[in-house]
Amino acid sequence: MKRNDSTDLAQVLATLNEIATSINRLGVGQDLSATLNLIAHEAVRLMAGGSPTGDDAPSVVIWVFDEPGHSFDAAQRVAAGEPRGASAADRPRPDGMGARAVRAKRRLLSYEAGAPAIHPAKREAGAQVLACYPLLVGSDVAGVLYLYRCSARRFSVVELLLLDNFVQLAAMAIHYGRRVGGLSQALTRKVREMEKLRRASGLLGSRTNLDETLNEILAIGLDLTAAQYGSFEWFDRRRNLLVTKALAGSLEQPASEPSLPVNEQSVVGWVALHKTSLRLGNLAEPPWRDIYHPLPIEREMRSELAVPIIGAGGGLEGVLNIESPQLDAFSAEDQLLLEALAGQAVVAIQEIRLLDALQEIVQVLLTADYDELLRLIIERACDLIHVSDGSIWLVQAEDDTLLLRQSTDTVRIGETLSLRNSFTGQAVRLRQPVTIDDIRFEPKFMHPEMAEQRGWVSAIVVPLLAAQDNAHPVGSFALYSRELRDFSDWDKKLLTCLANHAAVAIRDAEQLRLLKQAQERQATAETIAAVGDVAANLLHQLNNKFGAISVRVQGIEAKSANTLAADTYLANNLREIAQSTRQAMAIVRDSMAPLQPIRAESVNLARCIEQALARAALPATIAVRQQNLRKLPPVVAGEKQLEMVFYNLIDNARNAMDGAGELHLSGRVDNGFAVITVADSGPGIAAERQAAIFEFAGSADERPGTERLRFGLWWVKTFVDRFGGRVEVDSRPGRGARFSVWLPTDPGIEP
Repeated sequence: MKRNDSTDLAQVLATLNEIATSINRLGVGQDLSATLNLIAHEAVRLMAGGSPTGDDAPSVVIWVFDEPGHSFDAAQRVAAGEPRGASAADRPRPDGMGARAVRAKRRLLSYEAGAPAIHPAKREAGAQVLACYPLLVGSDVAGVLYLYRCSARRFSVVELLLLDNFVQLAAMAIHYGRRVGGLSQALTRKVREMEKLRRASGLLGSRTNLDETLNEILAIGLDLTAAQYGSFEWFDRRRNLLVTKALAGSLEQPASEPSLPVNEQSVVGWVALHKTSLRLGNLAEPPWRDIYHPLPIEREMRSELAVPIIGAGGGLEGVLNIESPQLDAFSAEDQLLLEALAGQAVVAIQEIRLLDALQEIVQVLLTADYDELLRLIIERACDLIHVSDGSIWLVQAEDDTLLLRQSTDTVRIGETLSLRNSFTGQAVRLRQPVTIDDIRFEPKFMHPEMAEQRGWVSAIVVPLLAAQDNAHPVGSFALYSRELRDFSDWDKKLLTCLANHAAVAIRDAEQLRLLKQAQERQATAETIAAVGDVAANLLHQLNNKFGAISVRVQGIEAKSANTLAADTYLANNLREIAQSTRQAMAIVRDSMAPLQPIRAESVNLARCIEQALARAALPATIAVRQQNLRKLPPVVAGEKQLEMVFYNLIDNARNAMDGAGELHLSGRVDNGFAVITVADSGPGIAAERQAAIFEFAGSADERPGTERLRFGLWWVKTFVDRFGGRVEVDSRPGRGARFSVWLPTDPGIEP
């Protein structure tokens, strides 16, 4: 190459810039081979100077080094400027110029002392001088660049400096090209994997029941890992067991497989216990060989990949288990894929469980009682987000409070909270979920002693909002976790969906209950009316007969006065007959009184309860407490019958307390109803007896001085139903009984 001070430096710089641009475009429409060809041809052009042909014309060969194989890759040999017919069989020799340059990690020249001979194939083509460069990036070898000259003229300092630049560009091109190529392949693989996961999400979302979903999860897991055998172990948290719900590669049914405990005595049990994925390349190695439970498959499994399915708040849903008869069948990438699938599986499982919960609520709404519906709502809410305790609070609009209607802690049922000054009420007011990160450090939480006793740490409160009547929330349910929880948006979404459906179910249940009560009241009214007609006729007949007895006794006394005066026995018996007749008539009238027609009128509750207390004549050993009774508005009822209602409840409380204790009478207003509660300090009523206490069961009053017939609580329910109200009982053994009477207020009178 012949150059002087007027060398076209701009052309050199332009060439270097073009090569650098080509390197930058690797992976974006430009491959490594094209870039190396560009480097080789530009090197030849610049080294040739004014003599691109002839005896002094240079040639360039670039060999790419395969680092993993510790050899040069013949498929990526690049050459430029070689004489026509030159051989390409010039692979670097083990002790040739290229190998030595790689070992020395520096440039070697053929005319230096101790330099090996030029490759025979190149000498045959006329090469006389060689500059050999190792292509280095840091300490890594990317390849070797050879520059041959067919004359004996040595390379100048300027030429070697230019070659240094080309060498750096060539090394960068190979290194960067490898990275881009590797990234491109990895990206292509990831795109395929993401496409599979995307399709998996669609498949899982299309399943309509839990078993189908779990089978689909297993099938997708097998597809992602190119495996044939595996199982899905569902976590039954009530029994703390892993139950096989899906099985692949076997003719056996999943139900035939034994359940496994969550412990370290099985591989899937270990994964479930530690909530950590496990990839085993050889199941014959300890300690796994001692705890491996084989699938019901004839072939021996040699490797296993098990991934836990972790739900909301770290709760375990199950274990996805993939196995293979090959050693080391699963890679770290397979594990990452299954863990990504596990994330999608959690969403699908929780959606299915939410749908199942909504279906259960509908079924219970139609077949079970109100309390069972509320218990189911709490249980399913706790299951969905893996918490231990929950409660349902219903809005008492008239006095701006929330009433604890159902709870996992049944002792507290009946408690009230302020709608405006409590976290539970805050969720109702804001119409959105409210969370408490740590109850232990929250001064506004109203029951810290309960939280400490139950071990509560975090809480979430979700309003119960019926979609068709959002302006009037039903209430809320509060859920408590015994671990520190950061409730996610997904937790809130699940609970909000459940809460909205639960609110509708609660209102529907209330409507069904009211409809049933109305039907029962109608049937009772018709029955009472018919019985009343019979009773009125019977009372008339008995009155005639008893009256005839009285008339005859009076006639005997008038006509036989002397005889009666002489015969005291006869006189005494005649008086006894007259007295018994009067008593019998009084008993009949008293017992028949409830059958008399009800004359609905506006009744003052406080006065009516005072009359019932006076009639009951409670002993001094029973302390009576009254609260808010005088603030109650009038109700529409039959005054005489309503007095009998309260008398029976008070009398029932006296009997329960065996004549000594505390009787608490309180009142409040709730959504157009006056609610009067009669609570005693007696022994309480067993749960199995509560359902039957309002049933018809006539008996005689056995207390001294009373001889009337008693139907007790049956009459209470009958009268209250006929008034358009309802009566409820809440009792726990050892904690007394609370009877609540709901009566419609008089709409024509302001409270």
